Amino acid sequence: MIHPDYKFGFRVAGDITGRRNLIDFEKAFLAYLENSPKAETHKESYLSAFVFGADFRAYLDREGSPRGFNGPCWAPYVWFDIDEAELPKALEAAKFLAESLLERYRTLHADDLLRFFSGSKGFHIGVPVCWEAAPSIVFNSVARRMAEGLANRARVKIDSGVYDKVRCFRAPNSTHPKTGLRKRFLEHSELMGLSVDGILELAKEPVAVELGERPKPDSLMLEDWRIAVEEVDRNDRANEQRRLDLTDGNAKLNRSTLDFIRAGALEGDRHRLLFSAAANLAELGCPPTLAHELLTETALDSGLKPSEVRRQIDCGLTHVKGGKP
Repeated sequence: MIHPDYKFGFRVAGDITGRRNLIDFEKAFLAYLENSPKAETHKESYLSAFVFGADFRAYLDREGSPRGFNGPCWAPYVWFDIDEAELPKALEAAKFLAESLLERYRTLHADDLLRFFSGSKGFHIGVPVCWEAAPSIVFNSVARRMAEGLANRARVKIDSGVYDKVRCFRAPNSTHPKTGLRKRFLEHSELMGLSVDGILELAKEPVAVELGERPKPDSLMLEDWRIAVEEVDRNDRANEQRRLDLTDGNAKLNRSTLDFIRAGALEGDRHRLLFSAAANLAELGCPPTLAHELLTETALDSGLKPSEVRRQIDCGLTHVKGGKP
C-alpha cells in the first residue's frame, strides 16, 4: 500500500490541536481500519492526509511540528471530502461521485474504493493510487487538481482543504468529538442503499475492515494524472512570472482576490481561493497583519473555521515568501 521510501506520517490522538506524533503510516492506518485496541478508536483521532520520507522525520524531530514542511510527499489514496450543511445532500453527492468514479475507471471494482461516513456531516471517498505517480513536492497539488476535475465531472462539490500537505484527516473508526459517532466504513451497497438514518445507526459502532489487493491501473487514471501534473506546472510557471513581476514593480491585485475580499467563496472553493488571495497579497508586499485583516472576516462568513482561516492565510503568505509569514 505504501511507497517504500515514503512510509512516515503523523498522528494526533485526541483534540486536533494536539501534538503531531511521527508514525509508520501503513501500520497506523491499518490499525484504525481493523479497529485494533492499539488505535483507541473510542477517542478523537487524526492521521496525516499524505505520507513522507526521511526528510520529514528529520524536520519533525527538529521543529517539533510539521507546520511549514515543504518537502516531497506521496499518498496511497486520492481522497474526496464531501461536506454539506444537510446530510441528505452530502449522501446524494457521495453516491453520484462513487458511481462516476466507477464508470470512468473501468478497472476499478466497487470494493476498491474506500467509502466513509465522516462521523458528522459528510463523506470521504478514497481512490487507490495504483497508477505510476512519483512522490514530489507538488504531489498534493496534483492530487487536488485531479480530484477537483473528477468532482466537477460528477458535478459534486468537494472540500479542497484536505490537500494541504500537512493536513490532519480524521482516522477510520475514530470518534467524532461533537456527535459521538464513528468515521464509519460503508460497503458500496450501504452507501447506495441506506437512508441517512440507516447510516447514522451504523456509525454508532466501529467496524473492522480488511483491504483487498490493489487494483490494476486504468489508462484514464494515467491520463487524468498527467493532465493534473501539467496544470500544476502551468500554475507554478504563472506564479513564478508573478514573482518576477513583483521584483519589476509590475505586480497586480488579481480579480479573484478582489472578488474574495468582497464576497467570499462557495463551499468547495473556499480553501483554494483564500490561499490564492493571501498569496496574491503577499506578492504585493502586504504585511501579514493587514492580510489577515482583509481576509479573515470574509473567510469566516464563507463558513470556514477560525483555525482553518488562519492556516490558509499563513500558508498563502508562506508560499510566496518561502518562509514564515
